[in-house]
Amino acid sequence: MGKSAADEKILSYNDVVLRQSDLDILSGPYYLNDRIIEFYFSLLSSSHPSEDILLVPPSIAFWITNCPDVDGLKDFLEPLKLPDKNLVIFPVNNNDDVSLAEGGSHWSLLAYYRSANIFVHHDSNQQMNKRHAMKLFKSVVGYNGGPSSTSNDKYQECIDTPQQVNGYDCGLHVTATARTICSWYESSENKDGTDLWFSALKEQVTPSVVGEMRKEILGLIKDLMAKQ
Repeated sequence: MGKSAADEKILSYNDVVLRQSDLDILSGPYYLNDRIIEFYFSLLSSSHPSEDILLVPPSIAFWITNCPDVDGLKDFLEPLKLPDKNLVIFPVNNNDDVSLAEGGSHWSLLAYYRSANIFVHHDSNQQMNKRHAMKLFKSVVGYNGGPSSTSNDKYQECIDTPQQVNGYDCGLHVTATARTICSWYESSENKDGTDLWFSALKEQVTPSVVGEMRKEILGLIKDLMAKQ
C-alpha cells in the first residue's frame, strides 16, 4: 500500500513524470533524485528558451559518462546538437554502476561555455566528483564541435564554488548553480571576460538561497499540479 502510494504519478511536465515520492523528498532534508533535477532542468529550459542553451537530463549525462560503446556514442549524442550550443550544462553523479538506477551519493555540475572554449566543474563538496566530471569531459569533448574545438577546449575545477553546509543539499546546489549560470548568460554583456559567471555564483548561491530552493521547487510542482 505504501509503495503504491509513493509510486503514484502526480505530474507530467514535458518529458518528466513526477511521483508522490518526489514530493516526499522535497518535503524533508533528503538527497535529490534524478527526476527532480530533470524536472527543474526542464523548467529552466522553458524559462530560457534560447537555442544556444542546453540543459542535459541526468540520465543522458550519466550515459554519456559511462557509455561502453564509443562508436555508438556519436549517434547517441547527435540529437543533442552539441555543435549548435554555446552553453551546455551537465549534472554529474558519482554512480559508477551503469546497472544501478539512481545510484550514487553526490551531485555536481559541469558547464561548457563555447565562447571561452572551457568546461567548468562546480562541486559543492570539495571536488568530490572531480574524477566523474573529468570522465564526462573526456567522453563529450570530441563531439561538441569537431576537431578544432577538441584541441582548444579546456577543463577547469572552480575551486571557489559555493560549498554545501550539510550532507544532502548537493542536488539543490546543482539546481541553484544552473539557474544562476543561465541567468548570467542571458543578462551578461561581458560574456567573454575571464570571470565568467563566477562572481554571480558567489553572490547568488548562498546557504540561505540553496535552503529555499527545496521549498521553491516544491511550490512550482504544486502550482503545476493545480493547473493540470
